[in-house]
Amino acid sequence: MKPIWIVDDDESIRWVLEKALARENLATQSFSSARDAMQALQTGTPQVLVSDIRMPGASGLELLQTIKAKHPGIPVIIITAFSDLDSAVSAFQGGAFEYLAKPFDVDKAVELIRRALEESLRETAVEQSSADAPEILGQAPAMQDVFRAIGRLSQSNVTVLITGESGSGKELVARALHKHSPRAAQPFVALNTAAIPKDLLESELFGHERGAFTGAQAMRRGRFEQAEGGTLFLDEIGDMPLDLQTRLLRVLSDGHFYRVGGHQSLKANVRVIAATHQNLEHRVREGLFREDLYHRLNVIRLRLPSLRERREDVPILARHFLTQSARQLGVEAKRLSPQAMQFLSQLELPGNVRQLENLCNWITVMAPGQTVEVKDLPQDLIEERSSNFQPVSSQAASSAPAAESQGAPAASFDGDFGGADRNWISLLETEAAQMLAEERPEVMDILGRQFEAALIKIALKHTHGRKNDAAVRLGIGRNTITRKIQELGIGGAEDD
Repeated sequence: MKPIWIVDDDESIRWVLEKALARENLATQSFSSARDAMQALQTGTPQVLVSDIRMPGASGLELLQTIKAKHPGIPVIIITAFSDLDSAVSAFQGGAFEYLAKPFDVDKAVELIRRALEESLRETAVEQSSADAPEILGQAPAMQDVFRAIGRLSQSNVTVLITGESGSGKELVARALHKHSPRAAQPFVALNTAAIPKDLLESELFGHERGAFTGAQAMRRGRFEQAEGGTLFLDEIGDMPLDLQTRLLRVLSDGHFYRVGGHQSLKANVRVIAATHQNLEHRVREGLFREDLYHRLNVIRLRLPSLRERREDVPILARHFLTQSARQLGVEAKRLSPQAMQFLSQLELPGNVRQLENLCNWITVMAPGQTVEVKDLPQDLIEERSSNFQPVSSQAASSAPAAESQGAPAASFDGDFGGADRNWISLLETEAAQMLAEERPEVMDILGRQFEAALIKIALKHTHGRKNDAAVRLGIGRNTITRKIQELGIGGAEDD
């Protein structure tokens, strides 16, 4: 963690703050003038800056302006006398985190600095995760189409709507669009709108003023301000409440917004990329999503294929995740045997790339030996796959006696689905054909909901109603399964 900079021409104030922060095990660096601090910015940056307003030479407001121009994410606390409250207002307008009025209580000053420190560390984590994000992996034709689209869209500021199943890598695509754009040097900020409680989501997006609501002890910048000049990624946009959809529409329309409890219009220079696994057209028809916002977001649509549509990418992804997991744990990377790799490539993996990554993490920790065989994989996957490969008839069963006599796995890995796998697919094809022949609307949505409901019901039955366990087994998030249980009207789930 970087030190906290204290800038004040009064040596006694510097000394008091240094000692108080040292008791909290927080490193500090002090400067007697704003000019000295500006000079130091050429070779380093603080985690938090605390500065007096009135000093000989350059003022604290000039220092604030300088640091916000170069490092907008660093919280700045301004120290001011009561007679300088007009200056404090100017400080807020310039982006100050908070101000300390002289004479101040040392304990309250430390508490305020700690709040600013937490804010700074959150933003540092966002920037670090963006810098460490890997490039998207994939050689399948469907992924090559995605790569071409990223290349075409990266140099544009146009709004992009990314669609695809949960876990298919929508955020990685958004990061790639940002990384290869003219905004790459500016922040990439991600927000999952489904993961934030409705009453906090507005403040997360737009920030709030001090005293805007109970607990708002200081002004806080929202994600739009944090992403200034860069890219804001709004995941699961289909779950955004209608009243917030209206506010988002205004930002997309004229580029202005207000903090919660604020009266000053702020200008947003942000590229918005949205993502959803839901059918937004269907939600528009149901009145759950604003049609005008849908058209604002759907300027360019980029569909991300599921892992089932790019099975040839499973080996390269699996090797990448095994290497990544081993590096994190400081162990040697494990290898999948050809049979185990082919087994993984034939799995349905409804959780897509995220589920495959979780599986590779499990293999790194739990599988014995360095070369992993099919028998070393999670038992529930083996049992599930085996049950899907029962022969249709005795004739089919007798077609491969040699393989079985040599101890080969009973399941066939030649890519041709057999037995129960083929039976349920045939039934699905028959049902779809009948619905299409009858020209029934929304065939994909109806069958998709039935399929999701069946999967969740059987998973809940398997886990005795425990939602967390069911979500893990299905390779989806807890928020996702909770939402789908409500949307599909599924009973029998426990709040665990």
